[in-house]
Amino acid sequence: MTAALSFLATITGVLGLAVGSFLNVVVYRVPAGLSVSRPASACPRCAHAIRGYDNVPVLSWLVLRGRCRDCAAPISARYPLVEAATGLLAVLVTVFFVTAPWSPLRTDAPDGAGAALAYGAVVLLAYLYVMAISVALTLIDLDTHTLPNRIVLPAYAVVPLLLAAASALSGDWGALARAFLGLVVLGGVYLALALAVPGGMGLGDVKLAGVLGFAMAYLGWGPLAVGSFGAFVLGGIFAIALVIVRRAGRRSGIPFGPWMLAGSWLGISLGAPIWSTYLGVLGLG
Repeated sequence: MTAALSFLATITGVLGLAVGSFLNVVVYRVPAGLSVSRPASACPRCAHAIRGYDNVPVLSWLVLRGRCRDCAAPISARYPLVEAATGLLAVLVTVFFVTAPWSPLRTDAPDGAGAALAYGAVVLLAYLYVMAISVALTLIDLDTHTLPNRIVLPAYAVVPLLLAAASALSGDWGALARAFLGLVVLGGVYLALALAVPGGMGLGDVKLAGVLGFAMAYLGWGPLAVGSFGAFVLGGIFAIALVIVRRAGRRSGIPFGPWMLAGSWLGISLGAPIWSTYLGVLGLG
């Protein structure tokens, strides 16, 4: 890892820790219909506001030994785990987009250092945003079996706007057109499944599918194909495992959002080489 990449990964990792702290608030308040900005975070037992120096991601929980400074009530280990996971994922996303041979930052960057740097920053920001909402939606869906509109719908503006800016910098408008087609195709497939099997696929899944289809297809048809199929494979394996260990029955409701997100990240990170290998096996590469 070069010094420049190490510096960039450190910056995004630290920002990821801070975003993870905010995501803890989002995961708790959004399903409850509460504001994510007011009131300030407070201990649920003694209602004392959390001091700024007690709100440092991961470190504060360790210093306080997982307990409130004022009443010694236990603080769930989930909070630092979400912060640490978000920070780590931010680093991994950064390293992938900078170093992977099939990354758009390496294959589609415009000529000229300034334009290439701006393009890379915008693309990276777009997928860091997708990563952040992936963490929040995964936890919320596991907790409540919902994918809130307050998180999903804004992504329909943020992700296309950022990637449209990237296309403007690179001149690759074909990627943007492919992304919109991916939105329509994957969203349409999930809508068809929801209508064909009522109760089997929620409208939250349908709305999320459009965003993920856009994000994957911007990178290519391979990421879209692998990510879309991967969601059903991963979700199916998990469901079968639950049935085998008798933690669920054939009619049990299992949140599918986390597997849609996991499949999408499989497509984003490894979809291009997997798809290329698959086509090569078929003699179509």
